[in-house]
Amino acid sequence: MTNLVTHIAETVQEHPDNLALSFKGNEVSYREFWGQTGAFASGLAEAGVGEGDRVAIYLPNLPQFVVAFHGTLRAGGVVVPMNPQYKAREIGHLLADSGAKVVVALSDLVPFVEEVKDETDVEHVVGVGGESADATSFEAFCGSPEFETIDRGDDDEAVQPYTSGTTGQPKGVLLTHHNLASNAEQSIAIVPDGIRADDKQLGVLPLFHIYGMTVVMNATLFGGGAYYPLPSWDAQEAMSLVADEQLTLMHGVPAMYNDVINQPNAEEFDLSSLRLCGVGGSGIPTEVLRQFEKLYPAKIFEGYGLTETSPVTHFNSPTDGRRVGSIGKPLPGIDARVVTEDFEEIGPVPEGPVDEEETDLDEITGELVINGPNVMKGYYNLPDADAEVFTERDGKRWFHTGDIGYHDEDGFFYVVDRAKHMINTAGYNVYPREVEELLFEHEAVADAAVVGIPDDRRGETVKAFIVRAPGAEVTADDIREYCLSNIAEYKHPREVEFVDELPRTTTGKVQKFELVGEAEASDD
Repeated sequence: MTNLVTHIAETVQEHPDNLALSFKGNEVSYREFWGQTGAFASGLAEAGVGEGDRVAIYLPNLPQFVVAFHGTLRAGGVVVPMNPQYKAREIGHLLADSGAKVVVALSDLVPFVEEVKDETDVEHVVGVGGESADATSFEAFCGSPEFETIDRGDDDEAVQPYTSGTTGQPKGVLLTHHNLASNAEQSIAIVPDGIRADDKQLGVLPLFHIYGMTVVMNATLFGGGAYYPLPSWDAQEAMSLVADEQLTLMHGVPAMYNDVINQPNAEEFDLSSLRLCGVGGSGIPTEVLRQFEKLYPAKIFEGYGLTETSPVTHFNSPTDGRRVGSIGKPLPGIDARVVTEDFEEIGPVPEGPVDEEETDLDEITGELVINGPNVMKGYYNLPDADAEVFTERDGKRWFHTGDIGYHDEDGFFYVVDRAKHMINTAGYNVYPREVEELLFEHEAVADAAVVGIPDDRRGETVKAFIVRAPGAEVTADDIREYCLSNIAEYKHPREVEFVDELPRTTTGKVQKFELVGEAEASDD
């Protein structure tokens, strides 16, 4: 294997007339798709893009993203995906740091590129979806569909996504052809009987994010299935697409599943065609999973991964059992351990999940570390950052995830929380996810997040931000009393604030640093 896209070339040979992409009624076969990627690769070559050159893609989920992604790889380049919600200041760092020579941007976003272009190495701007005086149209940029794919080694970089940058500047993550190809194949294997040529995948997870890129887009195209991109999340639109087109595969983040079950017509959605629903990005509240499965015949299978691991490392296999509350077992070829700060391995509990009220989590938990073919090459031009996240031990290179968890004797792993999210109140450790799980069980709670805020007496105290369910009437005292009757006193939220919505990233993660900042500002 010399290039990630050789896998798709094999699909093109086997199923040239099968549906590859479908977007708003416009269907593209694998033969047509391959020609489109060749045309984009030709355009890149004419623009002087060669092996290892960076090409930034600044688009929502559109067919042009898929074409530009694989066309860049065919040309020997490296894809730098950028969040289409980013503004000039944010993309300025990504473009300058990566040294991208070409940017493919939505026409409405081209002004942001122009604003920072002089401070970067960008030479060409390609516009999608409308005219722009400062960009060459996507169609005009493309050249001949006949293009011979450039060979790249397994250890050569293919994609350079950036971490979310919740602390400090975002870091470029170097993912190789082998990292991404191996994880796409592993993602195919988690589906019963694999992804088939007759499978249809809902493509609503953003393609700039590694989850949507690998598990949804690449795995679907590797398996010869059809990919149905959606530029933005809308529960009604997405569920209608599933029903109308009889889609068979869906991956989402917890917030999406929670959104579906909270729709006023949730009981009317026909999701009978789905044969697998995957969830990742963060832990799904158990109550959300149960409510979804109560409404629909589809089951949700939880997985786990990070940008630095391409992303999937664990999954609850439909064929190998499922433990609700677990991130699943490590995928074949991936090693996982739970270790202390001194990298001493922590043994398993007999069977999980444990009763967190009856168990001293500090005795059974540690940091989750990963080794496998999917683990990144390193951070771009940041050797000090590499040194912080890698440990050489037992002849292997282990990646530190920063997540706290435990595992059981059956091989299932459980993530309790992010290390940086843990709250220390009067000497007691509180894991926000445990409190959030409880809050989701309250009928008046539609969404919730728990953070630690400064407290003069306790050091930190627990605060809950809550979105009320439609029509619900519940007070802060009601929430506090509910928690006090179900969990230890030191864990209950001493402060409760009701909000219209929680700040989330495009991939559905709650931006807890914003909540902490708001809470601290309100105390000033």
